[in-house]
Amino acid sequence: MTSSSPPPDEARSRDGANTVFEAMDAGGHLEVLEAASAVLRAGRRAALATVIGRAGSAPQVVGARLLLHEDGVLVGTVGGGAIEAQVLEACRASLADSRSRRIHAHLVRDLGMCCGGSMEVFVECLQGAPRLFLVGAGRVAAAVIEFARAIGFRVLVVEGREERLRDPPFAGAETLRCDEDFRSILAALPPPGDQDYFLIATGDHGADERALVELLPRAHRLVGMLGSRRKVARALQQLDARDDEARARGLEPVDRSRLRAPVGLALGGRTPGEIAISVLAELIATRRGGRGGSMNVIDDAVARFSGPPARDPGPGET
Repeated sequence: MTSSSPPPDEARSRDGANTVFEAMDAGGHLEVLEAASAVLRAGRRAALATVIGRAGSAPQVVGARLLLHEDGVLVGTVGGGAIEAQVLEACRASLADSRSRRIHAHLVRDLGMCCGGSMEVFVECLQGAPRLFLVGAGRVAAAVIEFARAIGFRVLVVEGREERLRDPPFAGAETLRCDEDFRSILAALPPPGDQDYFLIATGDHGADERALVELLPRAHRLVGMLGSRRKVARALQQLDARDDEARARGLEPVDRSRLRAPVGLALGGRTPGEIAISVLAELIATRRGGRGGSMNVIDDAVARFSGPPARDPGPGET
């Protein structure tokens, strides 16, 4: 009969403590796991530090955890004092370069702490999948769903028209319900994240404009609007009017630096699938810091190795 219990050497730390039960009893253990789960669901970043070994007297048990959010909020503890200060420094470094780290420190010799043992801590950077909010369940959005999931986006469909959500491409999709004319879109959304992407494509010019005006002030990585240049120009007029009102009240106008309208790289696409690929190409370029141009080197290579262009022989050269 197979037992689900871990082997004795895995269930006990180097000083003989039962790590499974002691870690569960460590203060804030469940709180750290819940906070880490929330980070991943929201598409945000945080550094998670876990005590993976100890010997002798140490301030925390194997399995104790600490989570440092990218905004500096701290949940949990790995023991406080000098060891925790060193771990927090490693957490900040992991948030900066997205790399994991392993810390091993003798608490007296290395850190000058009163505890006579040593601790080993593993630090990793957590990065949730970026969220892509499809505002409107149309044909392009249906094509976007298929490809966006494959490249690591968590897709959420914002829609108030029940008949649209019954279409096969949206069956089983994560859905956020708003009113049919998209006037209550903000109320339908979860708390904002700075890695959120929005694609506005309701199929209704007025609804698109309302969604754009509401979404731009919200934290985001990119807000993209589908449509013709004429449609975009009209939407920008609405933004200009809103900015004028803000200035009249002594407020700053909304930041448009992350607005893409019309959204998508100029690939010449015509079908919903082709347009979806051009939109996602711009999202990838934004996410990865790419320029969106061709990587072709053939023309340069041909020019470099073929020499000067051929010419007809002159008099006496034949």
